[in-house]
Amino acid sequence: MCLAVPGKVIRKVGDSAEIDLQGNRLEVSTVLVPEATEGSWVLVHAGFAIQTLSDEEAKETFDLLKELETAG
Repeated sequence: MCLAVPGKVIRKVGDSAEIDLQGNRLEVSTVLVPEATEGSWVLVHAGFAIQTLSDEEAKETFDLLKELETAG
């Protein structure tokens, strides 16, 4: 099973960005989402931002991940 998690773009330079993943910082490629800008939410999988998200979509994803954590 593959899992992508939401992260907020902190800084973007060219085709890469520094992402905040709930306090953890990660450098990822943004080649698949060139529309991503500083302050936007993206889904991150295997070192790549693969999709942009609205604030609401990011919150819904975090809520779902919390539900899965408590269900296990």
